[in-house]
Amino acid sequence: QLQLVESGGDLAQPGESLTLSCAVSGFPFNKYAIAWFRQASGKEREGVSCIAYSGYSKTYGDFVKGRFTISGDNAKNTVFLQMNNLEPEDTAVYYCAARSGACTFSRQYFASWGQGTQVTVSS
Repeated sequence: QLQLVESGGDLAQPGESLTLSCAVSGFPFNKYAIAWFRQASGKEREGVSCIAYSGYSKTYGDFVKGRFTISGDNAKNTVFLQMNNLEPEDTAVYYCAARSGACTFSRQYFASWGQGTQVTVSS
């Protein structure tokens, strides 16, 4: 059974950094695309970043602007999202999701989702 568990969400001040983790189990980690999405209150869920093909493919949302870095640890079956220079607009629940195949930010192609982790950026 596919399972994804996010962690690392916290309260941060503008300009600070956070690292989110997505622990995956139940499927061949290196044969899936793992994506981070986020959903702010009252807004639609949007794609943040995605990694596939054992890290050879990485995709970022336009709003990331070089601030976030996605990486994977095959030995730990975990995907990380390093978020630097956080802005209040980054406040959202962050979800990781998995699909077999290439990266995409189209939510309908992701059948497996984690429960989410809250990131709040405020002074």
